[in-house]
Amino acid sequence: MPETPAPRMAVWSDFGGVLTPPLSHTMATFCASTGVDRGALLQAVATVTARYGTDDIMEPIDTPLVSEGEWLREIGDVLETEHGVRLRLTTMADAWFDGRETNHAWAAQLRKARSRGAFVGLLSNMVPAWDRHWRRMVDPAELFDDVLLSFEVGHRKPSPGMFELAARRAGVPAERCVLVDDLEHNCAGAEAAGWRAVLFTDAGSAGAQLDSLLDGAVLAARP
Repeated sequence: MPETPAPRMAVWSDFGGVLTPPLSHTMATFCASTGVDRGALLQAVATVTARYGTDDIMEPIDTPLVSEGEWLREIGDVLETEHGVRLRLTTMADAWFDGRETNHAWAAQLRKARSRGAFVGLLSNMVPAWDRHWRRMVDPAELFDDVLLSFEVGHRKPSPGMFELAARRAGVPAERCVLVDDLEHNCAGAEAAGWRAVLFTDAGSAGAQLDSLLDGAVLAARP
């Protein structure tokens, strides 16, 4: 009697902090290159973020609620008036991505999952102006079956709509979906939507957790 094929799993990976170094590392590099005090910058960003009714610093520009240029103008105004710091940028893309390293160890784990028959996608809250920059770091066609970016689809993690759309695009029910993300609130949102979640800290431990989930799918299919 032929073996029952394992139900397909969908693995959705975050980008920043998972396929790249942690946000704190990128922020430190950015501050060092621009000469801006990290504490002053974070306070200015928080002040501007609150104007848009959120405490998620990326939400204003990755949905987007405001253009990156206007967002940076507001941050520059706060830095100058409240901290005596002058920083005038029209985009952060070049400074943010210059020298940013791809996490090749995690890319290898995603290729491994895909070779085992899993659907592998990218699920990211992404700024429109940064789109071409992240694509220089990885080859989307080689690594992913699908790419869902917040600014393109009108949803962002951890909203239920983002997870519903991702499951639909993968063609599997929510319980067959896994999110790998470095932010706890995104993982919690995925679990609330009926997904599994792996909180990313490093490629080795996240890969081991993912392997265990894929092994469990195989065992569940056996008579």
